[in-house]
Amino acid sequence: MSNNPEDDSSPKDEIRAEDETTTGTDDNSSTTTPVESPEGQDSIDTDNLEKMILSTGIRVGTPVKTKYMSPFIVRANPEGLYILDISKTLARIDVAAKFIGRSDISKVAVTSAREYGKTPVEKFCELTGATPILGRFMPGTFTNPSLPDYMEPEIVVVTDPQADQQAVIEATRAGKPVIAVSNSDNVTSKVDLVIPANNRGRKALATVYWLLAREVMKKQGKIKSDSEMKVSIDDFETKLVEEIS
Repeated sequence: MSNNPEDDSSPKDEIRAEDETTTGTDDNSSTTTPVESPEGQDSIDTDNLEKMILSTGIRVGTPVKTKYMSPFIVRANPEGLYILDISKTLARIDVAAKFIGRSDISKVAVTSAREYGKTPVEKFCELTGATPILGRFMPGTFTNPSLPDYMEPEIVVVTDPQADQQAVIEATRAGKPVIAVSNSDNVTSKVDLVIPANNRGRKALATVYWLLAREVMKKQGKIKSDSEMKVSIDDFETKLVEEIS
């Protein structure tokens, strides 16, 4: 994604390099990036941000962990569910936002085969200008120019590398970087940037995409501070039938 004609590095290489320099911390370290308070007074640190979002279950994984996700797991809770490192989640969201924010946003494809991911993806794309691909991913979308919905994405964001496996496979074949919201049981061998988070829960997915949208919008210049994000996490959440009726 470099504008330098002499730079032959690929978008995948850029994401990996940025990720290593930004998140090269051990499992017990925490992110220290300040977040501006709504009042615009003293900044609040990530610990306070964590308290605001932990109740959504964003860091609660599954009873299974893969070798790929082990670096993002801090412990197992009494129920046997693996707990993800929230500081790494926030750091990876920031890295992802940097690349999404400086890309041609219309060529950022965001996929979700999971029902609970559809509203978060739709809202994210509405606010940022990215392209949503919801439900079943049509084979050939990234590889067959004869299809009516064919596109050549610059970046592919998937809600679950397992449920969105076809999108991951095609992005890899096309040489496009893949950013994936990944749970403790996901295999991420074809993913360039993992965002460790609960990708099964309604509130958790809403929170991930809300945080990502906020950071991308700041990179785009649509908002200048956290306090200008007028859309709430609730607006990103998929509503159940009984809640709508």
